[in-house]
Amino acid sequence: MGNLIFKEKIFVTRPLLPPLKEYQKKLEEIWDNQWLTNYGPLEHEFQTSLKNIFNAKNVELFSNGHTSLDLALKALDLEGEVITTPFTFASTTQAIIENNLKPVFADVDEEYYNINPENIESLITEDTCAIMPVHVFGNPCEVEKIERIAKEHDLKVIYDAAHAFGVKIGKNPIVKYGDMSMLSFHATKVLNTIEGGALIFDDDELSYKLKALKNFGITPDKEEVRFLGKNGKMNEFEAAMGLCNLNNLEHVIHERSLIYNHYLECLEDLEDAGDLKVIRPQRNVEYNYAYFTIKLNGIEERDYLMDKLAEYNVFAKKYFYPPCNEFPAYDFEKNTPIAKDISDSILSLPMYYGLSLEDVGQICEIIKLELKNYE
Repeated sequence: MGNLIFKEKIFVTRPLLPPLKEYQKKLEEIWDNQWLTNYGPLEHEFQTSLKNIFNAKNVELFSNGHTSLDLALKALDLEGEVITTPFTFASTTQAIIENNLKPVFADVDEEYYNINPENIESLITEDTCAIMPVHVFGNPCEVEKIERIAKEHDLKVIYDAAHAFGVKIGKNPIVKYGDMSMLSFHATKVLNTIEGGALIFDDDELSYKLKALKNFGITPDKEEVRFLGKNGKMNEFEAAMGLCNLNNLEHVIHERSLIYNHYLECLEDLEDAGDLKVIRPQRNVEYNYAYFTIKLNGIEERDYLMDKLAEYNVFAKKYFYPPCNEFPAYDFEKNTPIAKDISDSILSLPMYYGLSLEDVGQICEIIKLELKNYE
């Protein structure tokens, strides 16, 4: 064991930081402009860059991903029930509840852990107003099936694409699907703006309303408070970070792919033996290698391995655990057994730009040793 212990702690993620000189140049622009927030020139530049990357009609930027999701629901004036997944971060569920909507949880598929379209239709009632799927770990949902269901029942679709920056289905950016897609630029994401978020959508009328909603409801033309909004604007420091990280993103994703594939190579024997399962990128999908997650054989083995890894200074994460419909803060039906099983046995391993392949190999050696000891 001794020679496998890391001298320094290896965390599940580490924020992408640009070369300091690049960020300093952007800071000099902020000082020259004397403009810190409220639709500054760097925010506009970042917004334009994203529009070009996604070939999008509309991109609105926000202070964080959760605010983006919250205001997406507000802008659509929804009432009733929203069908969503229990296997997601708390933000997805809380945005629904904050808008006086009722989350209805559909179980997930066993391959990619996304909401299962086969489970959506049986949950649709006269009160259903929308579907909020999540592209879990950056793997796309079955977008065509979800679109068909939504059209048949006249439902809105808001995608939580927090993990999916840069992901494409064929040549189509994942954010082009649904009525809206939300991106998170939190420090842990493939692209970060320290904190931050975005909505991508086609409806021009929503752009006007969202500009108001993220600025206390003040309309951008007449400066009238016509909506109940909040302070959700992205500031210039966040936009500067986003612009710098965009410059390096192609290289970063390539490096992440090498880390991801080295994990696959090192854990292949365990996977073949049925000791764990690894999620692989879907065919015809350009992936961003946001996370490396393994599924073990139950909660006891998962918790054992997580605790043992920590003894070697490796800090994995039970991501996501528990399912959102089992949070003690809420009282929802616990009727999603597949999501429950996945949540009880999932473990996200360290995955970030700068993690060396040698470190990946050492982490995998620890996993092999401790799973053998567990037997």
